[in-house]
Amino acid sequence: MHRPGADPGDMQPADFLCDFCHTPWDGAFPMIEGHRGSLICGRCLSVAYTELVLLEPEQAEQELSCTMCLEKKTGPFWVSPSHESAQICLRCTKQSAGKLHSDPDWDWHKPTLGPANPRLQS
Repeated sequence: MHRPGADPGDMQPADFLCDFCHTPWDGAFPMIEGHRGSLICGRCLSVAYTELVLLEPEQAEQELSCTMCLEKKTGPFWVSPSHESAQICLRCTKQSAGKLHSDPDWDWHKPTLGPANPRLQS
């Protein structure tokens, strides 16, 4: 998302905000772009990936629009705990994690669960 009031002709890094936590981008942490300027930061993506892919929670089937791909679908979503209007589908979570994991510009890796201890490993 873009910071409200940002000048479209003179966008600065801080004008780009994660749709899920609204943290302004300072260029020091990874961010993935979806359709029409939607953004998810590496920290939110780590949480979404952990909850949707690794923990595979049972969720009531609900139809939502994914903030990243803009598609309305039924299935598992991660909904931002601080901005409930921002949700990411399982497909976008996996695609974004794959892209960021393989990006040589960032030291971001897909989260894993330890074999003996199901706590998040980084």
